[in-house]
Amino acid sequence: MANIQDKIAKQFPEATFEDGEILLVNIPDAKWHDLAKFLKEDADLHFDHLITIVGMDWVDKFGCVYQLSSTKYNTQISVKVATEERENPMIHSVYDIWKIATTFEREVYDFFGIHFIGHPDMRRLYLREDWIGHPFRKDYDESLNPLRMTNEEPDDVTQHYEELPDGSVIKKRDVIFDEDEYIINIGPQHPSTHGVLHFRVKLEGETIRKIDPVLGYIHRGVEKLNEQMTYPQTLALTDRLDYLGAMQNRHALCMCIEKAMGVEVSDRVQVIRTIMDELQRIDSHILFFSCLAQDLGATTAFLYGFRDREKILDIFEETCGGRLILNYNTIGGVMADIHPNFQKRVKEFIPYMRKAIREYYDVFINNVIFRNRAIGVGILSKEDCISYGCTGGTGRASGWHNDVRKRMPYAAYDKVQFNEVVRTEGDSYARTLVRMDEILESLSIIEQLIDNIPEGNYQEKMKPIIKVPAGTYYSAVEGSRGEFGVLLESRGDKSPYRLHYRSTGLPLVAVMNHVCQGHMLADLITIGGTLDYVVPDIDR
Repeated sequence: MANIQDKIAKQFPEATFEDGEILLVNIPDAKWHDLAKFLKEDADLHFDHLITIVGMDWVDKFGCVYQLSSTKYNTQISVKVATEERENPMIHSVYDIWKIATTFEREVYDFFGIHFIGHPDMRRLYLREDWIGHPFRKDYDESLNPLRMTNEEPDDVTQHYEELPDGSVIKKRDVIFDEDEYIINIGPQHPSTHGVLHFRVKLEGETIRKIDPVLGYIHRGVEKLNEQMTYPQTLALTDRLDYLGAMQNRHALCMCIEKAMGVEVSDRVQVIRTIMDELQRIDSHILFFSCLAQDLGATTAFLYGFRDREKILDIFEETCGGRLILNYNTIGGVMADIHPNFQKRVKEFIPYMRKAIREYYDVFINNVIFRNRAIGVGILSKEDCISYGCTGGTGRASGWHNDVRKRMPYAAYDKVQFNEVVRTEGDSYARTLVRMDEILESLSIIEQLIDNIPEGNYQEKMKPIIKVPAGTYYSAVEGSRGEFGVLLESRGDKSPYRLHYRSTGLPLVAVMNHVCQGHMLADLITIGGTLDYVVPDIDR
């Protein structure tokens, strides 16, 4: 970490540093684009993965925290860029360095009103274009936006801010689609968009030329709601993000708060959390298989998957009391100890699921129709996956070793042997095979732990009112769809000052325009299904 700091300080004397688990670099906006380029292109740094951008309102100034990772050296840093201008705050865009910044910066603009100089498309990402104000600002007035029951007409006009040689900035108008272009709507009611997701698709014949995702149909402002909640209350909202990664989402938040407070949970809790996370991963991958099969017309395979998933939900229900919204992890442990039948039922499920996987191949995965629709369709290169931030099975299907369980082991993952499933084809078929193989790896992890759950507390004693020490903290887990991260900024109060979730699905939707271009309209369903996004996770 010292070497990273020395390299940056030598090249950018304006930078200041804050020590912590992750090095934090403060840089003036005027030097930010140069620093970003240096961080990515320098051979000794190679910060090629932009994990997330977190918009911030520090009252006296606006800004962003950029979380960066090097896929070559497995190192992370944070960069803080701020502006004291509140009327018309501006920061230089880095969309030309990391492709996912195109989407992340639109999210920050939507919620904080920060304009990004050089960004090609400064439209809102989630809220209506006629929304007044920016709701994540600390001085936001809720009364400005009464409930609107009218439909929002799609607007094909956008804007960008261009910096002139003299340093002044001008606003320019751009067009998303021309009037004579043929545009069709896929969603938001279409079942194969996996939720209320709306794609505006430009076609030439049946060939896709451009996709414009329209998000926010079920946006609930979860991150804003957290600011009015105590830390235990914030836990309830994580299950309602990616509901097929509920265990993992909540695990990440609890882990972040526990790390900030210096709380160590028992080995029993660590093992239970690991088993539950892997059961959740199997649950998610089974539903991935089932919905993909249904999207492509294979109803029998869809029913096979739902038959098997019920067994996991029964196990969850017995211990957690819920099947989808599980409410199990807590700060300092878990809500209740495992049910007396838990180990017996899990051990019965392991051989059953291994046999069921073979049926999936027989009825669907090896089927010539699916192979023809998936092999060579929707190819993503490793470099594109990294630049767009497509973690999880999507990235691993393109040769990117990105598994958080291997890179930054947590819970009991350092106590088990498992393979990181990686392929190189990068197409829809490879993304399917990766998730099927990951089910087998998850079964192996559970098998190693289920008879070795240590004795100990299932919940550490916590204070009635939980306050997190002032500071900025980041934790991540390997969710069902990739890296699910939590960035917490605390001022030492009983509520978070800022709590941001790194959505696993937002990069997967952001890459749709790139990966679908040149394919047929029918291929959009295959590609979207194998990318495996879940809309409530995107529309936080």
